[in-house]
Amino acid sequence: MVNLFTRYKREIETSDQNSDNVLKTHYYKASFNQLFDTVEKMFREDADCRITTVSKEHGEIAVEISKPFHCFLIATVVNVKPLESAVDFTISSEKFSLLGIYPDLRKRINFYYERINQLHTVVRIK
Repeated sequence: MVNLFTRYKREIETSDQNSDNVLKTHYYKASFNQLFDTVEKMFREDADCRITTVSKEHGEIAVEISKPFHCFLIATVVNVKPLESAVDFTISSEKFSLLGIYPDLRKRINFYYERINQLHTVVRIK
């Protein structure tokens, strides 16, 4: 549920501690390289996205998203166990909306998690 103040936040960071299940870290049955390559490919194939930085050493991919409004996203892939890796997102926008931008940012993160879920087995959402 989005309260009035949350609705106007312009940045979201997924984490294990997030109370919203959509915004909790997702863990997958995949090696770091498999998951990192999937996430990178997902953004490369999205016409609304432009990858600005790829740092495999740090497990980070920085992306500019142009539609439906301009925002910036960092995807972080972390190896947890030999065949288990996790993905977190940080997304933000400078856009202001009278209705609040948070629901749209949340929807965008959920969309990316769903795309990854189609390609890799979810071990847990924590």
